[in-house]
Amino acid sequence: MADTEHSAPEPFLTDVLTGLSEEQKSLPSQYFYDERGSELFDAITELPEYYLTRTEIGLLKAEAAEIADALGPNTCIVEYGAGGLHKIRLLLPHLHAPSAYVPIDVSGPFLFAAANNLAESFPSVAIEPRIGNFMELAHLPALPKVSGKTVGFFPGSTLGNLDDASIQHFFRSSRKQLGAGSVFLLGLDTNQDEASLKPAYNDAAGVTRDFNLNLLARVNRELGGTFDLGAFRHEARWNEVESRIEMHLVSLREQTVEVDGKPISFKQFESIHTENSRKFSDAQLEELVSGTGWRTAQVWRADNQRVCLYLLQAV
Repeated sequence: MADTEHSAPEPFLTDVLTGLSEEQKSLPSQYFYDERGSELFDAITELPEYYLTRTEIGLLKAEAAEIADALGPNTCIVEYGAGGLHKIRLLLPHLHAPSAYVPIDVSGPFLFAAANNLAESFPSVAIEPRIGNFMELAHLPALPKVSGKTVGFFPGSTLGNLDDASIQHFFRSSRKQLGAGSVFLLGLDTNQDEASLKPAYNDAAGVTRDFNLNLLARVNRELGGTFDLGAFRHEARWNEVESRIEMHLVSLREQTVEVDGKPISFKQFESIHTENSRKFSDAQLEELVSGTGWRTAQVWRADNQRVCLYLLQAV
């Protein structure tokens, strides 16, 4: 019988049970980001092995003035999967009289704390956080009206967590939400070097391991799970054919766990696939945005060629 204290509403329970019933067991990466998961991800971005955030921040700083000119005055910036709001802090001081900023994230307490902190630094900007999954834009409240452009902002190569169909759905939905005349500033990881990729997702301090295992801790806490975290190993794999890093949790022994009272069996060394982090080329991005209402208008590249910022224009 399920422990009613841990019973959870849809869709978390449904998504977990569905993913764990597949031949290749999986858990949706969106559920990484409870309060603890968001804190751990912030810690990951500061690790020496994790080049992506450091490189993208350097690119934003170097090109901030040119980006600001491209976006224009009196903008409304809508950031998808906003997290700790660190990168918008780099951009806002350079923008021409920005009017509003709308961060969207699934972790409510973490988002509101970060938004309140940001508002103290930028009192002239209307900061209006939205709690929600950026893949479900139709369910979010309307955006504020401004005299300038509405600007989508999606840094950190979070797009790389999605498959092709989900990416195209997101682009179509964001185009509809942001409206005519809007633009979209997109940060993507273009690195294909396995030697630098694998350490970035398997750091020496074990923070990424803890981030991955925290997903099982959340299932235990919210869904009456019985996962023994010590019986699973974090593993990062480079899939060259798909140009992606895959994160897995590998069962160290044959075992059976329960989620909401339902048994789930694991063979020794069977894995749960928890996340993909895809690495893109210009051609791949062009193919993905084709027919979604966007086109690439401008590209800024990091000196090491590992990270790019793309400015998309609504068509």
